[in-house]
Amino acid sequence: MKQLVVGLGNPGKKYSNSKHNVGFMAIDSFAGIKNVKFKKSIKFNAEIAEYKDTILAKPTTFMNNSGYSILKIMQYYNIDIDSILVIYDDVALPLTKLRLRYKGSAGGHNGIKSIIAHLGSDNFKRIRVGIDKSQNKDMKDYVLSDFSKAELKLMGDIMITITSVIDDFIDQISFQDIMSRYNGLDGFIDETI
Repeated sequence: MKQLVVGLGNPGKKYSNSKHNVGFMAIDSFAGIKNVKFKKSIKFNAEIAEYKDTILAKPTTFMNNSGYSILKIMQYYNIDIDSILVIYDDVALPLTKLRLRYKGSAGGHNGIKSIIAHLGSDNFKRIRVGIDKSQNKDMKDYVLSDFSKAELKLMGDIMITITSVIDDFIDQISFQDIMSRYNGLDGFIDETI
């Protein structure tokens, strides 16, 4: 049975280093390490790659309509909602902190809101990547702003850990075990559900 790993972000060079594109950064990092190439798919409104029995996807619908693309991929490949892992940014977590969860609300994240609306469920696995929040910038401006060089270096370091999480997910290790394996390491917050 196929699995789906999705990185959330916005397409185009304008957004490539923005805080809201952490999901794209993570999946690009994984694909780079595994020497996997993405192809643009008009059918799925996404960039798609295959690795083992897993579809890697970067929706090109822009963040607020990510669920549309994910639903198309799920239906075409007959992927169950339990076999989906979504990676995205979280302003509620300090920079580079990760929180793995089985399910949950959107927490104000428009990409996750779209996925829940299109799939009719919040029961998909996720990696939330901390991007911190700004005290003096409007939220929309902040998440669309670029990481500094120093922040990009820190994010690059945490991407290696995220690659290990994706590997475990692809190898079908139970998500509870994945969380147990990584909890307590730098960049992780203990979260059992």
